[in-house]
Amino acid sequence: MNNRLLRSFALGGLVLAALVVGACTPPPPFKHPVPELPKVEVSPLAPVTWDDVDGWQGESPAPVLKVFLAGCKSLKWRAGWADACRDAADIEPWDNGAARQFFESHFQPYEIRNPDGSLTGLITGYYVPDLQGSRVKTERFRYPLYAVPDDLLVIDLSSLYPELGSYRLRGRLEGRRVVPYWSRKEIDGAEKPLAGKEIFWVEDAVELFYLQIQGSGRIHLENGKEILVNYGDQNGHPYRSIGKLLLQRGEMTREQMSMQNIMAWARQHPDRVADLLAENPSYVFFRELPGVESPPGAMGIPLTAGRSLAVDPRVIPLGAPVFLNTTWPSDSLPLKRLMVAQDTGGAIKGAVRADFFWGMGDDAGYYAGHMKQSGRLWVLLPKEVAPPPGS
Repeated sequence: MNNRLLRSFALGGLVLAALVVGACTPPPPFKHPVPELPKVEVSPLAPVTWDDVDGWQGESPAPVLKVFLAGCKSLKWRAGWADACRDAADIEPWDNGAARQFFESHFQPYEIRNPDGSLTGLITGYYVPDLQGSRVKTERFRYPLYAVPDDLLVIDLSSLYPELGSYRLRGRLEGRRVVPYWSRKEIDGAEKPLAGKEIFWVEDAVELFYLQIQGSGRIHLENGKEILVNYGDQNGHPYRSIGKLLLQRGEMTREQMSMQNIMAWARQHPDRVADLLAENPSYVFFRELPGVESPPGAMGIPLTAGRSLAVDPRVIPLGAPVFLNTTWPSDSLPLKRLMVAQDTGGAIKGAVRADFFWGMGDDAGYYAGHMKQSGRLWVLLPKEVAPPPGS
């Protein structure tokens, strides 16, 4: 047998051996793909009885009637609200018994739940701060409040994309392109893109920052005049909490966290304030409200201290009564009362989430600045009104 034939037999043997081994070796197990189960989200509103509303039986609801009626200027035109608005006007403001009967006969309470089914959420506070200011820039008053800029574009895409709901895009034109509007860092930077749009100047950058968070404030001029300023618009950038940044950087503990302590930190570190504030790109522009004593909320109605609540309108309809069960700021003393959803806020997002309006001045600022409580919410809807889709 020649060498070529021997090599052919040898090669054939190797191939056969490989086939035999391959036939004896079991194939790797087939891995069936495990389908990812969809997340189950709980509907935000669940109907309950009045006995389920923790604290309702101890409430004196008559003071809320006036607040509720103020919203009826627009509510009465919504389907299902007219009867409640009409009958509320017939109740004496001091008659708690009649007020209780009115709410129990006209409204269905709904427990508000988070998507994961939990019942508690964050309750914060806001107020109207007092700031010393001037119409002109001086050595003392160096930080500007801006009116709504003429070049700020507000783009509503809901007609093309209904799923966007009430979402609005904000930007400016750069040639033929729409680009994001100036951020806080850019507005406060050396270029000063909004020069000429100042309506007031104030003396403290951190106070101005918190004025933007609160949305309204009183400017006290040197001639003794007081002028209320109110939210006019926003630059479209997302809000970022400087309090969270200070926590992450170890500048203070969670127990120390309050508006007052953040202001104290800023005064102790003046060289770091500008960089800290620039971490929040969101910026608010203002309008003047001469002759107005209390700022209007998102409904255009003057807010009522201790009875007006800012909510996420995707969950709670504006104008609806809301029962709140929480505790007093920095305390465990129960705070249970009927309020009215009259406002919104850039940081007020989610189901069990609300901002408690404390009023005007330093006392209100103390409570608002220290309020970061856990709480529960129930919204009251007229029995003729169906809850929002998905509830």
